[in-house]
Amino acid sequence: MSLVISNLGKRYGTTPVFSHVSLTVASGEFLAIVGESGVGKSSLLNCMAALDDWSEGSIVHDGVNLGALDEVQRAHWRREKLGFVFQAFHVLPHLDVAQNVGLPLLLLKRPDPARVASMLEAVGLAGLGERLPAQLSGGQLQRVAIARALVHRPRLLLADEPTGNLDPQTAALVMDVLQQQAQESGASLLLVTHSESAAARASRLLRLTATGLIG
Repeated sequence: MSLVISNLGKRYGTTPVFSHVSLTVASGEFLAIVGESGVGKSSLLNCMAALDDWSEGSIVHDGVNLGALDEVQRAHWRREKLGFVFQAFHVLPHLDVAQNVGLPLLLLKRPDPARVASMLEAVGLAGLGERLPAQLSGGQLQRVAIARALVHRPRLLLADEPTGNLDPQTAALVMDVLQQQAQESGASLLLVTHSESAAARASRLLRLTATGLIG
């Protein structure tokens, strides 16, 4: 098993964000989570990434209990095991495309220009490595984010509304790249989305509600 979530819940004070979330995701599985705005989908994804704390329950990835890790250990786990694709891209404007994509490898002290070049080619950005983010379209920026999330061959790939800022045609192209690259790397892919067409691609579809996951 790649990811096991048991009875997870999160509250802000006495206000529940989500509760009673249990989920098992196998290695290489593609799962989509949908739900109404404000139900806690992004918060759930941030907990899966150990970017946010939760109030009860547990998250275990490949046998590692994320709740038992301190902040430094969580950061190391994210660097090694996690790829995260954000809706807002979060590329660094002062770095060129190749530097943005290669950043996870640099943080792991494993720089690999050949791997960066192969990822840029895989996402359709060959030859654009020296461009700055300001010179790219939204669809190109999202493909940079996908290449960066996968360049270090993570075991777990999380994507938070990766097509939310894109037109339908570009969104379909980005989903093609995301799905193909996750499959080729063998990563488990969890997608949070409002897009019915994006969610329909998943092998399993779950709906987050106030009382847990349904599906």
